[in-house]
Order: sequence, then C-alpha cells, then structure tokens
Amino acid sequence: MRSVCLLLGVLAAFTPAATLQKLSYEDMVLKSTEIVEGRVVASSSIVRGPVVYTVYRVQVNQKYKGTVGSEIQVAVPGGRYGNLVQDFSGSPSLVEGQNYLLFLWTSKSGLTQVIGLSQGLYRLKQGLSGEAIVSRPAATEAMLDSSGKFVEDTPVTMGYREMVEKIRRTLAVAKQ
Repeated sequence: MRSVCLLLGVLAAFTPAATLQKLSYEDMVLKSTEIVEGRVVASSSIVRGPVVYTVYRVQVNQKYKGTVGSEIQVAVPGGRYGNLVQDFSGSPSLVEGQNYLLFLWTSKSGLTQVIGLSQGLYRLKQGLSGEAIVSRPAATEAMLDSSGKFVEDTPVTMGYREMVEKIRRTLAVAKQ
C-alpha cells in the first residue's frame, strides 16, 4: 500500500491528473498506521525532493489506532513554499479550526499522510438533529479497483458513533 501511495504521489508530480486506487473501508482501517479524530490548529509548508507539502498540525482529541501523542503533523502533497507553488489532483485541503476523522499512514521517509489522498479524510460536523456526523465528498479523480478496472467513488456520510464502531469492529476482527 505504501508503495502504491508513493507511486501515485510521484506520478501526480509529473502528470496533470491523478489515478487513485479505490480503497475499501476495511483497507483504510487495516492499512492505516494511525486513525485519529482531531482539530487542525496550524499549517506550514516544506519541500521534500521535488515535492512541496502542506503540513497541518492536528490536535488529537481521540485516537483509534496507532501510538500518536496529543498532536500529529499531517503532510499533504501540494502547497506554496516561497515562490514555488504545486497543486496535486486528489490532494485534500484541510481547514484550520475544523475537526476531522483522519485515516493516516506514515511513509518510510517519516511523513504522515492521509491514506488514499482524499479517501481517508472525513469532516466531522453536527447533523441537523444535533448528532455528530462524518462525511467526505466523492473523489473526482479517476479510480481503479484492485483488479485495475475503472470505478467511480461515492460520497460518504454517516454518524460519527457508527463510524467509530465500524473502526473498532474491523480492528477487533483483524486481531483474531
């Protein structure tokens, strides 16, 4: 999985549009190194090789997988570093002050990123009846399933508690 995400990141650097591997919910849970809920408190940018990354500092409110502390830095391909500006198709954009449920993976280089680019980023907000919900829009980039066939992504909206229970059940089954 890490090699697929890295390859997609490198390809995105040199092509105008990205092709993503469609990840199942179980893939995201099992292949993530960390799963956290937190609030974006700041952002900055760095350059690693030929790629500019926007690095978001996230205050962790809840952790569901991994050993992350009270804060984590999440790197997203693209951004502005001095006069250098890069934009990558499929890269999510986080908003300072917003809460998210994040499915993350840490590369061999030590950068922690959202798994599957925008696929692993869920916005946390209050629903109309006051319950917490998580949602993400459908990815607009081309997607391939595990057999290499083109598939369409769909938007996701569900109760936060329901999502957390799915995470816990998936992790519990994996431990058996």
